[in-house]
Amino acid sequence: MSSDARLTLITRPGCHLCEDAKAALDRVVAVTGDRWISKDVTGDLELEREYGDRLPVVLLDGKEHGYWRVEEERLLRDLTTPQL
Repeated sequence: MSSDARLTLITRPGCHLCEDAKAALDRVVAVTGDRWISKDVTGDLELEREYGDRLPVVLLDGKEHGYWRVEEERLLRDLTTPQL
């Protein structure tokens, strides 16, 4: 996994909402040119404790951006708005 990805999807196998989130992230990065990576909570006790009941979770620059559903318009805006 590369550290240049601004987006991280916290997920687990068999999660249907996670599959929807992957498709949404693909649509978003097709517009912005950004990259995303995924992290599986399976076998990672810390991730499971933090995010396990809210999967999928989207992190933007390491901070929680949302969970359960990807808010594509909001994510697009946050990725393309210059940070102060």
